[in-house]
Amino acid sequence: MEAVVPHEITTELTQILANLVLGDNKIRSNAEQAVNDRLAQTPDLYLLALAQFSIAADTEVMRSFSLVLLRRLLFRTAPGQQPGEGRLTLYDQLPAHALTTLERLLLHSLSHEPLDAVRRKTVDTVCDLANNSMSRGRPWHALQAQTFTMTQTGEAGFRECAYRLFSGCPNLVMDLQTDAVLTVFRKGLQDSQSVEVRLAALRASVSYLTACDQHQLSHSLSLLYPMLDTLPSLPNIHLKSFLSSLTPLCSSHPNLFVPHMNALLSFLRGLIMPSVDSGPTPTVAKPFPGTSSSFTFPPGGPDTSRTPDDSDEVTEDEEKESVRKAALEFMVSLTEAKPTLAKRSEGWTAAMVRASLEGMGELPEDTLDSWLETDPSEDAQDENYPHVYEQSLDRVACALGGKAVLPPAFQYIPSMLANYDWRLRHAGLMAIAAIAEGTSKVMQMELGKVVDLVTPMFKDAHPRVRYAACQCVGQLCTDLEEIIQDRYHEQLFAALIPTLEAPESRVHSHAAAALINFCEGVERDTLVPYLDPIVERLLKMLNPGAEDGKVVKGYVQEQAITTLAMVADASEATFAKHYSSIMPLLLNVLRNANSSDHYKLRAKAMECAGLIAIAVGRNVFRPDANTLIELLIKIQNSPVDPSDTMLPNFLIATWAKICQALGTEFEPFLPVVMPPLLNAASAKADVSIYDDEDEVGEMREGWETISMDGQIVGIRTSTIDEKCQAFDTLVVYCATLGGRFAPYLTQSLELSLPALKFYFHDGVREAASRLIPLLFTCGKQSGTLTSQMVAASYLQLIHSIRAETDPSFLSSLYRALGDGLRVVGIPALTPDLQAALIEATKHQLQTLADKRKRRAESPEDDREELALLEEVEEFALEDMEKLLKMLDGQHPLLVAVSSVRDLGFNQWDSEEERDSDG
Repeated sequence: MEAVVPHEITTELTQILANLVLGDNKIRSNAEQAVNDRLAQTPDLYLLALAQFSIAADTEVMRSFSLVLLRRLLFRTAPGQQPGEGRLTLYDQLPAHALTTLERLLLHSLSHEPLDAVRRKTVDTVCDLANNSMSRGRPWHALQAQTFTMTQTGEAGFRECAYRLFSGCPNLVMDLQTDAVLTVFRKGLQDSQSVEVRLAALRASVSYLTACDQHQLSHSLSLLYPMLDTLPSLPNIHLKSFLSSLTPLCSSHPNLFVPHMNALLSFLRGLIMPSVDSGPTPTVAKPFPGTSSSFTFPPGGPDTSRTPDDSDEVTEDEEKESVRKAALEFMVSLTEAKPTLAKRSEGWTAAMVRASLEGMGELPEDTLDSWLETDPSEDAQDENYPHVYEQSLDRVACALGGKAVLPPAFQYIPSMLANYDWRLRHAGLMAIAAIAEGTSKVMQMELGKVVDLVTPMFKDAHPRVRYAACQCVGQLCTDLEEIIQDRYHEQLFAALIPTLEAPESRVHSHAAAALINFCEGVERDTLVPYLDPIVERLLKMLNPGAEDGKVVKGYVQEQAITTLAMVADASEATFAKHYSSIMPLLLNVLRNANSSDHYKLRAKAMECAGLIAIAVGRNVFRPDANTLIELLIKIQNSPVDPSDTMLPNFLIATWAKICQALGTEFEPFLPVVMPPLLNAASAKADVSIYDDEDEVGEMREGWETISMDGQIVGIRTSTIDEKCQAFDTLVVYCATLGGRFAPYLTQSLELSLPALKFYFHDGVREAASRLIPLLFTCGKQSGTLTSQMVAASYLQLIHSIRAETDPSFLSSLYRALGDGLRVVGIPALTPDLQAALIEATKHQLQTLADKRKRRAESPEDDREELALLEEVEEFALEDMEKLLKMLDGQHPLLVAVSSVRDLGFNQWDSEEERDSDG
């Protein structure tokens, strides 16, 4: 193909690309700068040169690299943009003739590139270019024609790339006759020569069905038959990829699978159960007698069965296991997307529950010694633990509820708990913990039986079973909070307290962790009789000078301190009798735990000291207050170790607790704590804008992404979490100190008002909305509140009300406005402000009314989700109503509030019609 750019440009680019792939950082950095410089001056020349290089380069590596680089550069933000111009990319700066040439070069690469690996890179680049071009109103008809031609070629590699193009850019076929599209896809799905072509066609079919409108979808239902018919004849090495490719369609369009549920079940349950000779199981060796592991679509067609492969046994087992997990993920995803479909398909739920229980029992037999020595925080990285099966059971329970899941689960769990194999006893307990959240409404009716099953397991001979018993009770205390503590505290304390003295560190540490969950839902009077034996055993765990002379593991001390803090918090003033035994130990930790391996222990000791101070009250705490404060000041002023990520959060939180404990006596310490607190509260979000999804994959740890205004935004979570905690602490200081907080009133208000629109973290906005009325109270008590402060605050609150789209925070904004008016009086809301408030309220009422009308027109939507959504809206309407009544008991908008309420889902759909399954 003739050159489209001058020879000297090609020569220069060749050298730049060669330098980019070198390992030398300095050379590579200079090459990157050279690329940026050239793109800033003549982007069209160098982008076209890259495209030409992808055809002309004589090595596979350089052709592939130029295609990857072209893809990343094309839609990179163009240099030299001014704020407010809108995001323009290098693509947007290319003249029409350059775009035409670029398209021609890439089409040439598609049709002439001899190597499959490079051609796939071309496909990726072409898909990006096509999608972005079409979104800008530039069709690419030549690509459409060439892709259809490629589906007819004799070479499988080219056919595969054609379907990859349809998958990556479904818009290529969305405007064509449905029958023509289905014919092409069926041909690919039935390609007899290449499994890669069939897989690419399957992915293309999924993309197409996902992008279809309702009319197209109704005419494309028959495509499911050849799509599903690709599965039965596949060996395990390919089956996982096919199942994983189908799974997104389960989530987006579960109704497509309705006609196929019976045939799917007959195929999938043979995949999700372990091999017959997998050792002791809670069920019979052949789980589903009379069923085979193959199926055909449509049901009743010719039988196609899979034959075992003669490959290495370990590899074959790994392949079977990956297929098993992919098949289970398919079933669970479909269940989550359409719970009623799973409930109506006989055997579907039982198969998932049984497979999950089987999988949970498949722990390695001989790992006890290493498990006992491992820090529990590393459990999440334990590749030998069957996390997938446990999570699947949890997801199924949350999707289907107790009526569907508890019967099949408890068909096996009691026999698992009685099994001679410790792994199955362990799995039975972990299964109860996994299903507790989703089945809690029904489980509470049979809770006594569950407790009777679990508590004997605390005396099991195997440490991992006793550990699982602790996990199970802790989870039950969270998921059935207050109910289990109230009804069964005697049995649970009788099991947990002795386990605090278990000989294994991991077991007694986990018993202490379970006590935290217990204390979060317990009444003080219920806890008090057990306080002495609990504290006595926790102190034994904490004190390194134990009788047996063993060194206490760091994680045990951390857990003991954390549990002591929670017990103190739950028992309140009654904890005072133990104060003198514990506070000196904590102060000693804060004095000496300065090395990096003790940072977590130090943070936990701070938290515990603060919670104990609140629990026992200022009179008991006062003698140690100055010592604790001096230690905290010393820690705060010490050089910062970047690896100690816990310290800033725990310092802020502990100062807040000390303020709550001391009350107004904390005022002298404000000059010490406020500068770093205000600094944290004023932190800007550390944000990165990503040009494409590839960059997101390279994100650093501690970052999260959100989609905002059509862009992918990365946010460093530690910065905004610290900002949120700072605002929460300002709320504590202002509420506790009242008028004494006045020196910091202006600064705090200046931070709070813009924070109402800090969309990166809801917690920051919530805290800011609570802080504003508290600052009014502080200003009124101290005589420092000005009318300008009040007016500016109300103006910002009203602007925020008008712009708010989250009904939950809308409620908080109305509450802040009302609470503020109770402090400063209704006259503070000037006629102009009142008029703006009424307009903002009208706007919100109209928005809520429109949303509810749209929902009424879409009865297919998830009813439970709608009910929760409208419950949140109801809170906003309630707070809106309260504020309007404050202004005028007969305010005309009160009628509008009632009208919007009447449009609600709960009004037009009777309670009897709703599925009340727990």
